[in-house]
Amino acid sequence: MLMADKSQAPHAGEVRATSLKELALLFFRLGTTAFGGPAAHIAMMEDEVVRRRSWLTHQQFLDLLGVTNLIPGPNSTEMAIHIGYQQKGWAGLLVAGNCFILPATLLVALLAWAYVRFGTLPEVAGLLYGLKPVVIAVVLQALWGFALVALKTRGLIVTGLVAAALNVLGVHELVVLLGSGCAVPLYRWGIRQRQQLSALSLTVGATAPIAAFTPVATTVTTSALVPLGLWKLFLFFLKVGSVLFGSGYVLLAFLRADLVERWRWLTEGQLLDAIAVGQVTPGPVFTTATFIGYLLAGPVGAVVATVGIFLPAFFFVAISGPLVRRLRHSPMAGAFLDGVNVASLALMVVVSWQLGREAVVDFTTAALGIISLILLIRFRLNSAWLVLGGGLVGLGLSAWVQ
Repeated sequence: MLMADKSQAPHAGEVRATSLKELALLFFRLGTTAFGGPAAHIAMMEDEVVRRRSWLTHQQFLDLLGVTNLIPGPNSTEMAIHIGYQQKGWAGLLVAGNCFILPATLLVALLAWAYVRFGTLPEVAGLLYGLKPVVIAVVLQALWGFALVALKTRGLIVTGLVAAALNVLGVHELVVLLGSGCAVPLYRWGIRQRQQLSALSLTVGATAPIAAFTPVATTVTTSALVPLGLWKLFLFFLKVGSVLFGSGYVLLAFLRADLVERWRWLTEGQLLDAIAVGQVTPGPVFTTATFIGYLLAGPVGAVVATVGIFLPAFFFVAISGPLVRRLRHSPMAGAFLDGVNVASLALMVVVSWQLGREAVVDFTTAALGIISLILLIRFRLNSAWLVLGGGLVGLGLSAWVQ
C-alpha cells in the first residue's frame, strides 16, 4: 500500500520509468493536439510528464526548460527531445522529437497542398476564438506549478520580477536569461562573503544586467533575384534553426529578410499565410518551414525545409542534455540554473499576459478560460481534451453567428 501511494505522488527525485512505445504515443498525441504556441505546448508537457505520469519532478522539468531557453531553436520541440533523452537516452531523443514534429508537419503539408490548389486558407477565426482562452488556462496552471518550485527565496523572487520587467521593456530574452543566470550565483557568493566577513557590510543586488540588443534580423538592401535550389533551401532553414531565439515574430523577421526582400522567392502575402498556418496548427510553430518548402518546391521542398529547420534542435539537445544533471550537482552551476529557471518563468508570464489580452475579449472567452481553469485544477481533466473542446466551441459559435 505504501508503494502504491508513492507511485501516485512521488517525492522529489522519485520518478517513474517509461517505454519507447509510451513515449512515442504521448508525443504523437501532443503533436496532434498541442495548439497555442510554445508556452502552451510546454504547459501541456508539464501536465503530462510531471503531474500525470511522474516521469520527471517539477525541478527536473524546470531545469530542462532553463537549458532549453539557452539554446537556439524551437523551445517546445527541444523540450520534447530533452524529455525523450532523459527517459530513454538516444533512442528516446529521436522518438520523442520526431513524434512531436510529425503530426504538425503532415497537417501543414496538407494545408500547403490545399493552398497551392485553391489559392486560399480555410477560415480559422472561429477555431482560434475558442482555442485561445483555453490555452491561457492551461498555461496558467503550469505557471503556478513552476512558481512553487522556482521561487525558493526572496532573492529569486526579486530576480524573477526584474527579469519580467526587463522583458516588458524590450530587452531580448537571451540577455534576460543570461543576466539572471549570472546574477543569482553572484548574489549567493556575496551572501557567503558577508557571512564570512562580519566586520564588513556588503550589499549585493539580485538584478539582471540591462544590455542593448541588436535586432536579430539584419536589413537587406539588395533586391537581386536568386535562383531557387533544394540545397540552398536546406542551408537557409538549417541556418534559421541554428541561430533563432525568440518568438514566431522573430521567425517572421528572419524569413522576410531573405525569402521576400533579398531572394524574392515569396511574396509578402505568401509569407504571412505561412506564418499564420504555423500559428494555428498544433505542434511546433517552426512547421512554417514545411509550408514554405511546399510552396517553393512541392513535397520534396517541404521535406528539405522541415529537416533543415529542425535538425539543429536535435544537435543542440544532444550536446546540452548530458550536462543538465552535472549543472544541478555543482553549487555555482546550480545557482546559475536557478536564475535561468526564474527568468524562464518570468518570460512565460509576460508571454501569457500578452496572449491573454488577445484571447479574453468578451464574456464568452472569459467564461471559457475560467471553466477550463476549474476543470484543470479541480477535476484534473486532460488539457488536450480541453483544447479540442475549446476549438469545437469556437467553431460552433462561429457557424451559429453566420
